[in-house]
Amino acid sequence: MELNSITNQYLTFTLNKDIYALDISSVREVLELTPITRIPRTPKFMRGVINLRGHAVPVVDMRLKFGMSRTEDTINTCIIIVEVSFDGEQTIMGALADSVREVVELTENMIEQAPRMGTSIKTEYIKGMGKQDDEFIIILDISKILSVEELAMLKSVQDTAPAENHPHKQESGMTLSL
Repeated sequence: MELNSITNQYLTFTLNKDIYALDISSVREVLELTPITRIPRTPKFMRGVINLRGHAVPVVDMRLKFGMSRTEDTINTCIIIVEVSFDGEQTIMGALADSVREVVELTENMIEQAPRMGTSIKTEYIKGMGKQDDEFIIILDISKILSVEELAMLKSVQDTAPAENHPHKQESGMTLSL
């Protein structure tokens, strides 16, 4: 390993049978699946909002966003709470994933550019391809997954959705802080 190569940490998770990763700096926490309230007249990939300590947080079904089938609600399904920068401020959103795996460390020289073919998602979402053991890890750029219009819609959903009056109540049974 080169002495000057920078190491970054990534939270790995699965969608379908593929392994994806988000830079740990954009991840706030991981929640087990909690009831999601559907918001009318939003895109299909927008599953709704959850109550996170008294705040309405929009949840995006990553599988639907990437053109896959809808995420099945299982014991392993989880919501990754991420921070996305929009209009100069941080927007909190949930990303629905089939399961969360682990936090991995990858150096810059372990990450290759995304191939221009063979993936079901647009390559502008992909920061690069990492490899751990014999498995490829698709590293996502969370700030590019949603368009400016979609981020504006998420922000308006978050601002107008009713939240619980109990600021410290959390409906999820488990929280994994990172």
